Amino acid sequence: MWGGRFAEGPAAVMREINASIPFDKRLWRQDVAGSKAHVAMLGRQGIVSAADAAAIGAGLDQVAAQYQADGPAEDLALEDIHMQTEARLSAAIGEAAGRLHTARSRNDQVATDFKLWVRDAIDEVDAALAGFQRALLARAEEHAASVMPGFTHLQSAQPVTLGHHLMAYHEMIARDRGRFADARARANLCPLGSAALAGTGFPIDREMTAAALGFDGPTRNSLDAVSDRDFAIEYLTSAVQCSLHLSRLAEEIVLWASQPFGFVSLSDQWSTGSSIMPQKRNPDAAELVRGHSGRILGCLTSLMVTMKGLPLAYSKDMQDDKPPVFEAHDLLGLAVAAMTGMVESTLFRTDRMRAAAEAGFATATDLADWLVRVADIPFREAHHITGKVVRLAEAQGVALDRLALADMRAIDERIDERVFDVLSVDASVAARASFGGTAPERVRAAIAAARESM
Repeated sequence: MWGGRFAEGPAAVMREINASIPFDKRLWRQDVAGSKAHVAMLGRQGIVSAADAAAIGAGLDQVAAQYQADGPAEDLALEDIHMQTEARLSAAIGEAAGRLHTARSRNDQVATDFKLWVRDAIDEVDAALAGFQRALLARAEEHAASVMPGFTHLQSAQPVTLGHHLMAYHEMIARDRGRFADARARANLCPLGSAALAGTGFPIDREMTAAALGFDGPTRNSLDAVSDRDFAIEYLTSAVQCSLHLSRLAEEIVLWASQPFGFVSLSDQWSTGSSIMPQKRNPDAAELVRGHSGRILGCLTSLMVTMKGLPLAYSKDMQDDKPPVFEAHDLLGLAVAAMTGMVESTLFRTDRMRAAAEAGFATATDLADWLVRVADIPFREAHHITGKVVRLAEAQGVALDRLALADMRAIDERIDERVFDVLSVDASVAARASFGGTAPERVRAAIAAARESM
């Protein structure tokens, strides 16, 4: 289709390195949609006849039906999905198919197709993340009052509720959805009509094609339009951040499923066994989600390095823009689905969680706060007193609320029997009722607010 300038065909290796059809065949829906919008505009503007425009539109429907039934063929001679679509259209309707490419280039065509695909990908991942959030909300509501240890440095710090812990991931995913939405909004300008790089001399209506394809309007600079891949990089940036959040929860599931923790029991659906050790139940799904985050980060790095030094406007390097985006999208989709399934089906061993919270002197801060609030002791002094009490409890091998009052008063006589009102893990979480806190009432309020906002 571009061979008029050349006396010879490409070398076999050149044909293979130049062809993108093995991966850009995924764009066939977007390519057909963009072509239909373009030819409808050409017809209305009188650039092609109404009869040819109608024939091309009907022919594109036939091509779409062929793709739907059998998929695009990986014919390296046709290079890419755009040339394959045109070749199929020509076979279907004849000479009129040659008018479809009037007033456009493959440069603005591929930029439009790719933007449409990324926009669809964002909508797809957003729906999946909304499902993940609903799973988190359901389990958080179930465990709004279930006590577990809250950690810093992976050391027991203060008691929290499992519901509060799960809602932390709901907040992360809400930010991820916001990033994807922002990326979609910025990407929603249509490159079609920019042609190769300078625009076109035909009297096209770019507002018409932009509206037909659901864009907010046309891009404002033809050079930028055909060379811009910010939308793909922003998609990958959002995907990376989302995958990091998924990886953090995956890591916790891996830890919690280990025997020393024993906080969760994964269902058979999300576990595997060992080829040699029959007792094993491995959290492979969580480990793979954790691993996928590194691959998604690699996809972002790949595209950023490809784009970092390209002069305006289009360069063939940009043919490599799509594989990392496609790969990241597939990996992220699997990761979200796997994490949703694990959250929905995991058995939380709340008895083990409570025991761990009670064993780690996690209410020490409550004792220090009580000394400040009730005994009117400066916090730094209260911190020092509490450290001595913790050391005593550790020496006796008991929890703070199991210490004898006399032993605590031997450390500081200002401690009285009222201290036992704050030393249990249940009292500790109930007291954390500040906005955003772990108190069960706050967790339930956060869940209700989250459901209203989705």
